[in-house]
Parts: sequence; structure tokens; C-alpha cells
Amino acid sequence: MSVITLCAIYFIIWWLVLFAVLPWGATSAHESGIEVEPGHAPSAPIRPMMIRKLVATSIIAGAILAAGLWLFQAGILTLDGVAKAP
Repeated sequence: MSVITLCAIYFIIWWLVLFAVLPWGATSAHESGIEVEPGHAPSAPIRPMMIRKLVATSIIAGAILAAGLWLFQAGILTLDGVAKAP
């Protein structure tokens, strides 16, 4: 498998994991009972902690890619097997 293919697969996995990680620990002003200033969305998170979420996303995506690459190298996961899956 080429490096470009691995980068493309990592990119796709990373985006999927990011959308799964974004809600972790997010608390909105509405949920906390904090008064919202006019013009601000009450559903916006108070502290989004994006750096922490980006790091967690990168680590999780790397682990998923490593597991998938190991399964592919071991012959457990093949392209023919994926194509025949129901």
C-alpha cells in the first residue's frame, strides 16, 4: 500500500473520528443556565477545548489506521472480502 493511499485513508478516518469526538465534554450556555448575550447562539459550547479534541482525534485515527493496516498485512482484511460483504 502506498504512502499516498495511507494518507488518504487516514484523512477520511480522521474526519469521521473528529465528528464523533466533537461532542465530548461540550456544554452549552443553555444547558448551564448561563445568560446568553444577544447575537450569540445559546447552543454554542462554552469551552470547546478544540486542541484537546484534535489531539484525541489524531491519536484515535492513527490507532484505527494501524489496526486496519495490521489486519490488511495479516491477510485477515482483503479487498475481495470487503467487496463480498453483505
